Amino acid sequence: MYLGIDIGTSGVKAVVVGEGGALVAQASAPLEVSRPQPGYCEQDPEAWWQATLRAVAELPAGARAAVRAAGLSGQMHGATLLDREDRPLRPAILWNDGRSALECRELERREPSSRSITGNLMMPGFTAPKLLWVSRHEPEVFRRTACVLLPKDYVRLRLTGEKVSDPSDASGTGWLDVGARNWSDAMLAATGLTRSHMPRLVEGTRPSGMLTARAAEQLDLPTVLVAGGAGDNAASAVGVGVIAPGQAFLSLGTSGVLFAATDRFRPHPDGAVHAFCHALPGRWHRMSVMLSAASVLDWVAQLTGEADLARLVEAARARGLTRDSPFLLPYLTGERTPHNDPRARGVYFGIRPDTSAADLAGAALEGVALGLADGLDALLEAGGSIGEITMTGGGSRLPYWGQLLAAALGRPLTYRRAGEVGAALGAARLARLALGAERVEDVCVAPEVERVVRPDPELASLLAVRRRTFVALYRSLKSLFPEDSP
Repeated sequence: MYLGIDIGTSGVKAVVVGEGGALVAQASAPLEVSRPQPGYCEQDPEAWWQATLRAVAELPAGARAAVRAAGLSGQMHGATLLDREDRPLRPAILWNDGRSALECRELERREPSSRSITGNLMMPGFTAPKLLWVSRHEPEVFRRTACVLLPKDYVRLRLTGEKVSDPSDASGTGWLDVGARNWSDAMLAATGLTRSHMPRLVEGTRPSGMLTARAAEQLDLPTVLVAGGAGDNAASAVGVGVIAPGQAFLSLGTSGVLFAATDRFRPHPDGAVHAFCHALPGRWHRMSVMLSAASVLDWVAQLTGEADLARLVEAARARGLTRDSPFLLPYLTGERTPHNDPRARGVYFGIRPDTSAADLAGAALEGVALGLADGLDALLEAGGSIGEITMTGGGSRLPYWGQLLAAALGRPLTYRRAGEVGAALGAARLARLALGAERVEDVCVAPEVERVVRPDPELASLLAVRRRTFVALYRSLKSLFPEDSP
């Protein structure tokens, strides 16, 4: 069997996959996020490790004993700063932290070839501008920083004692020459760093180390190989079989992602489209990213006092959408594609005396769907084709949201077995490939189709009309978001 561990923002998932590819067992452990100031988002690296121990411990003992290899996936971009003794110097600054907008502009000024090297706009979520922020605001921490790791790679360090990353996750740092799949000395120099501060790179399908005896004992696992692994989205692609040009998936997790596999490096920085390495050697992908997706629905649930998300969504479905329904700009922590605007904030518009909790929830579901439609347009502007879109992520369990998404995107959405654990499943598949005996195409097959949701013509027509107002709202309000926001 093969173990996959996904270090998410809201929790750690662990899965065991059998020789035939079927999901044998899964478990999870929650994580908390700290927001010390508006626009800031941090986590304690020790919490990732403790959650990993708890999640793996929940797997059946027999499944753990049969594991032959392990793989890792994780939330991208998180800046984990270690001293010379590999101790974290401060909480990790996460992917949805917006404090480093000024540093993004400064990095592009320092290295004018930034966009051609990385293939991307420099965004506050990326790791490099976070380090420039630390150098300015916490100079003693920066001086003591001996190594910078991404979240899954910190967990790898605890598992294997090795400092290693992979090209897919490293693509989101702002330090990688994405076309060459290697660190860029120029981008590192722009942040006052060198290769000595970076982990070594291995492809996601290659071994990165072995479990130490101590980690094997803590996890009650055999001393097995650990694969290079991947960032969460590339791992999800491997898990749902999105590995060939034109194949795509839509992930509804804390963030919302449209991911399209490509056979070559296809940058489109002007559209705030991410052009990153795939988890598989010699392959790349493009992404549009919303910073807030399922997290928006969680926020509405907290706002309305409705703890049962399924019941809240059902109320929204029963209420339905009309031309007069309220809107929500779902930019709770800023936005990436297509706006690249860390100052953007969430806005309800069109509230009336009879507006209900169901209306607020419906506006949230619709707002994410319309934001993802903006992202799809940006991807198509980048060139290439997008065919079938597979659904993955925890939000994919909500059927009404799927109906809204299909109508907003104007495309059918395919739901597959185990789609909600795509990243952890992909990590397990990468573990299997790291043993070196099988072909990518034989391991990374698409899971069985459970259902296909096709666009409802009447709903699609309504959303097309409402999208014009949604787009106009952001354009009208853009200049009003506070200048002092991160």
